[in-house]
Amino acid sequence: MQKILVSRCLLGHRVRYDGGAHDPFDQLQRWLDEGRVVALCPEVAGGLPTPRPPAEIRDGQGGAVLDGRLPVLTIEGEDVTAAFVEGAEQALALVREHDIRLALLKARSPSCGNLENYDGSFSGVRVPGEGVTAALLKRAGVKVFNEMQLDEAAAELARLEQD
Repeated sequence: MQKILVSRCLLGHRVRYDGGAHDPFDQLQRWLDEGRVVALCPEVAGGLPTPRPPAEIRDGQGGAVLDGRLPVLTIEGEDVTAAFVEGAEQALALVREHDIRLALLKARSPSCGNLENYDGSFSGVRVPGEGVTAALLKRAGVKVFNEMQLDEAAAELARLEQD
């Protein structure tokens, strides 16, 4: 059975930067019931508290953070890059431990966003980009989806199970 790495905030765990969470979506509940879900909040796993100041990456480029070219900064200007990279590395370790090939991560998160992110100005401007964890998982060959792509993720899971 294929396992799926899922952002803990999407499972109702109160780990978002603002202390919030999302109720599990029906599809996520089915995957939980099937025992497929490996849950992780990269930011908490990397050592950040809940709640915590919001953080963003200039131009929303998590890959540039991994390459050492950009920092992850909080709205207060604190550099939290090390915690974000540590959380991403823990996600990758789980992927390897459980042979995970599919992840469902929180959209627009500086850790987990897979298609777009905030631009680093803390003004709500979105740009094409990805979070640090999403970038690292993609580099490792994991297909990364967000909560608005549940149908696509379910289709990919079905395809993986046919292989």
